[in-house]
Amino acid sequence: MMLEGKRILVTGGTGSMGKTFIRRVLTGEHGVPKKVIVFSRDEGKQHYMRLDYLHKKYGTDETIYNNFKNTLEFRIGDVRNYSDVSAAVKDVDIVINAAALKQVPACEYFPYQAVLTNCVGPENIVRAVREFGSHVETVVGISTDKAAKPVNVMGMTKAVQERIFTSANVLSGDTRYVCVRYGNVLASRGSVIPLFHEQIRQGGPVTLTVPNMTRFLISLDEAVDTVFAVLKDGKPGDTFVPDAPSATVENIAKALIGDRDIEMKVVGIRPGEKMHEIMISEEEIHHSERVGNYYAIRAMLPELQEEGKVESVLTKEYSSEDNCGDLKMTVALLDKHNLLDVSMADASNMGSELLR
Repeated sequence: MMLEGKRILVTGGTGSMGKTFIRRVLTGEHGVPKKVIVFSRDEGKQHYMRLDYLHKKYGTDETIYNNFKNTLEFRIGDVRNYSDVSAAVKDVDIVINAAALKQVPACEYFPYQAVLTNCVGPENIVRAVREFGSHVETVVGISTDKAAKPVNVMGMTKAVQERIFTSANVLSGDTRYVCVRYGNVLASRGSVIPLFHEQIRQGGPVTLTVPNMTRFLISLDEAVDTVFAVLKDGKPGDTFVPDAPSATVENIAKALIGDRDIEMKVVGIRPGEKMHEIMISEEEIHHSERVGNYYAIRAMLPELQEEGKVESVLTKEYSSEDNCGDLKMTVALLDKHNLLDVSMADASNMGSELLR
């Protein structure tokens, strides 16, 4: 199995996606790893994550967590800091780069901060792997649909991350660099659903950016499945994209409100936002192929291209505006992921964004 006996480093490991990835890895569904390193700069989140795993078992009688001794290891560090990254990649087999500045307005107001985390961070990983990470087999960059035809700083910096990792395949020997790109993660920190839940609990109003704005929607587990897919089947330079449903902001709000007497208030589009997201651009469809349940955007660099024509299955860009589900589909999707019950929903990770 692909993770059996592997040493895995997860940068940004205390974020929503990182925590879900680590939980899934520790189930052993893809093999039992030797080490899982949680790398982040947030000591508070690491503390609470350590408590979650403190008394859990791994295998027959060994606990998962005993820092630096057992399977789960926590490291304070920042991808912006090269020495932190170079120390963390030693003896690692797989790197998952989930560290990011991903809130659109924050990146618009502090673009250089986004550059430091989303661009300098990946370059630090590439350099550290080249100089210290002789064991690293694969690096996976976590990207976003906003990297396709980017109009905001977050998308632009994530697009640069993709290029940094793609180009690293040319000069990095045996290390494979791949990426995944997906849309809004349901109920993740800073996403629309926890905010709507809290606004409903307070009696409204539920604030919409623009009613007919559309977004791809994917669960945290489906996001992690995309990472597993690219680890299994990705070729150097590939970016894997899931086949994901989309919905309007208005239908998401209506689905959560249900039959409650709660007002919806339109507050307008925010700096850097698109009306519709694109997962694969019109320019990328010509080198995109179907791989199982995913699209694989193949590398454009000639050194990474294989002989033979790419069998593209797309005739136009892959946009959230196309095949957008109706209210019934949106209700079914949220119900599938147990997100309709506002009283049971966890708002502890609620961010200030209306829609990431």
